[in-house]
This record gives sequence, C-alpha cells and structure tokens, in this order.
Amino acid sequence: MAVFARAPGLPRVAWARGVEVVDTDGRRYLDASGGAVVVGVGHGVEEVVEAAAAQARRVAYVHGTAFGSDVLEEYAAELAPLLPLDDPAVYPVSGGSEAVETALKMARAYHLARGEDRWVVVGREHSYHGNSRGALDVSGRAALRAPYLPWLGPAVHTSTPQEYRCGFDTHPHGCGLRHAERLEQTIADAGPERVAAFVAEPVAGAGLAACVPPEDYWPAVVEVCRRHGVLVVADEVMTGFGRTGRWFASEHFGMRPDLLTAGKGAASGYWPLGLAVASGEVHETIGDGGLVHGFTYSHHAVGAATGLAVLRRLRDHGLVGAAEERGAQLAGLLRERLGDHPWVGDVRGAGLLVGVELVEDRGSRTPFPRSRRVTEQLLAAAKELGLLLYPAAGCADGSRGDAVLLGPPLVISAAEVEQVVERLVAALDVLADRLRAAGPG
Repeated sequence: MAVFARAPGLPRVAWARGVEVVDTDGRRYLDASGGAVVVGVGHGVEEVVEAAAAQARRVAYVHGTAFGSDVLEEYAAELAPLLPLDDPAVYPVSGGSEAVETALKMARAYHLARGEDRWVVVGREHSYHGNSRGALDVSGRAALRAPYLPWLGPAVHTSTPQEYRCGFDTHPHGCGLRHAERLEQTIADAGPERVAAFVAEPVAGAGLAACVPPEDYWPAVVEVCRRHGVLVVADEVMTGFGRTGRWFASEHFGMRPDLLTAGKGAASGYWPLGLAVASGEVHETIGDGGLVHGFTYSHHAVGAATGLAVLRRLRDHGLVGAAEERGAQLAGLLRERLGDHPWVGDVRGAGLLVGVELVEDRGSRTPFPRSRRVTEQLLAAAKELGLLLYPAAGCADGSRGDAVLLGPPLVISAAEVEQVVERLVAALDVLADRLRAAGPG
C-alpha cells in the first residue's frame, strides 16, 4: 500500500515546538509559514493538546443531530464577542473548504427564505476559497480551476485590488471606487435579482501574496452589495484569529459582513476545524430547518474544545497584539534588507501575513517566465537553509508572478524574526546563483 502523497521524497517530521520543526534526520527548520499559514499559537502547546484529549476521554464523537454539547456552547459564547458580525451564529465544520461550502448554502437559504430565487455568487480574480467544488467555482485562480472546468459554472468573477500592479489610470487615487464600479457591472451583467452573495478575503491570501486593498475599497464594495441585496461573505480562513494583527482582518476596514468563514488558525493545526458564521439577521431569516446541509464531523465536541483552548491561548498571551508588533518588525526588516534587491518587486501584507513578490525586472515589474519556476526554487533553497516558506505563484496574471508568503506562528520572537529575514536573504542569494548558472529561461 502506498500513501497518495502530495509531493514525493519529503523529509519525515519528528517533532515541533514553538516556531521550530525538526525532521527525523535531526535537521531543524524555522517555520516561517506556519505550515499552510495555519499554526498561530505555536507548535507543541501542551494545554491545547490536553484540552482535546480531555474532551476525547469524556466523549470523542456523537452526531450533531443527536446531541448538543456544553463545550460547543461555551466555545460559541466566548468567540461571539470577537467576531465582526452582529449577533453571530456559528456553524462548526472540519476546515476552510467546508466552511465556504456552508456559507454559500447559507446565502442561498437566506434568499429562498425571503422568497427570492438567487443562485449566482460573485468571486474575484486570483482568489482562492478552497478545493471542494463550490469553493473552487467561486475561486478565481485559473490554474487550480482548469482541470475541473467542466464541473464548474454558476460563479462569476470581478476584479481584485492589487495595488502593486494596479492598472487604473487614476492609480493610486480612487482605486477602491473603480473596483466597486466593476463589481456593480458584474452584478448587472449577471442580473441583480439572481446574485446571492459576494465572496472575498478582506486581505488577499496566497492567491495574491497578502495584497492589502486601498482604504476606500471595502466601504465602496459593501455599499454596492447592500444596494442590490447581495450578501457580503468575508473569507477569513487565512486572515482570522489574529493573523493580521486583529482578531479578524475585517476589523481593519470597519467591515461587518453578513457571513464569515474561518479555519486554519481557529484550531492552529491541532484539530481540523472550520467555522461558517452568520449574522443574527441571516440566521433568523433562514430559521429552523431552512438550511438543508450537514457533515459527518460538523459540530464536533473535540474540535470545539480545541478551538476554545486556542482562542484562550491567543487571548491570554496577547498574541493578536504580538502579531501586529512582530509583523511590523518583519515587514520593516524585509524592506530594509530587500528594498534594493533587483528581483524583489514588492513587500506587502498586514500583521504576520507578509508577501514578497519577485520580478525579473523591477523597473517594468516584468515577472519571471513561469518555466523558470522561481517560486519553487526559492522554497527549495530556503528549506535547505532551514527556513519554511509558503508559495504564492501566479499573482501577476494567474500563471506568472512569483511570490512567497510568510505567516509564522504568532509566538515568534524578535530574534526569530531576524533569523527568518537572514535566511530569506541567503536563500535569495542561492536562487540568484542558480538562475545565473542556468542561463536565460
């Protein structure tokens, strides 16, 4: 029997603590990506492990249609004041893709409950919302969608803020308003009476390597959605639970979405946990029995216990504020050390979600040919130097546009941030030598 591995020949992990991962050969790595930008509270936190184990000892599994549980109610009650929604109702699932699928069904159920047959969902170009079919349909990353296009269809896509490559003739002024105009045209083309929801990350994740929208973007976009009765769905799977220096990235823009999805940092990798959250108005409109939906492992008591322990760790150890502080240090050092690098076009992000975009020519912002696989080569060079990064290729045009994403655990120290930057600089030097030796692509 063989494991259907995502990549062959990987080192075997032995253990991990804090911001460090160690393989079975004893090699040590600084986890500057938190895995897939998942680990927030750090590796090896005993109180989180014990919370999950203690709940599993009491009861590991019951189905959510047969029993409720105190720990689920306790988790929802402690989480609710931190969520950027009014009177939120939480639907726990097993990850980000399931959360997005759930939110899409909530949007459909909401409109049906109001007597409106709306089914079109608007996503954004370059976006990523998950690998299940509905989540992939609303995603805008062409390379991920391509093999499955015959299965995709109802979603439509509008423009995404990308300030480094903004093509508006008014840039940098009024870009948010221009994107809102494009969204309104997309809704008009689809038929406003058919559009159920607009789904977007408040700050872009891997699809655009931590692009932060201009300040006028979200107010203008939300106004368009409200005017047409379109629900606003904030995908906070990557940006939630302190990652950007706020509990949720929506807070940076004063945004109050109708629906919100979360995952990754919700359980910090200790349990597969995702959340679809509805505002009180959406929840009450759907009503009991209005959402025809469910998963085998939704409303899982061990997941709730794990999420509760992670939430308390984030809160009690001030890790949301730490993400803001260490993130400013990380971005500042990267700009200082790489600001004149001939292949670094942009350093951007919020909190401990930082992207570095690489270009072949800084003046023209010309990306490397995809055939050179610059992102993959940089990840490999960094790993050889004991640094783990996350890929974000395709951020220029969906294919070209090499970038890496840094999203270390929020417990990273100031000294470890300096080590991350030193190793990334060294990895870029190795990459430069290799590209020069290979010649033109």
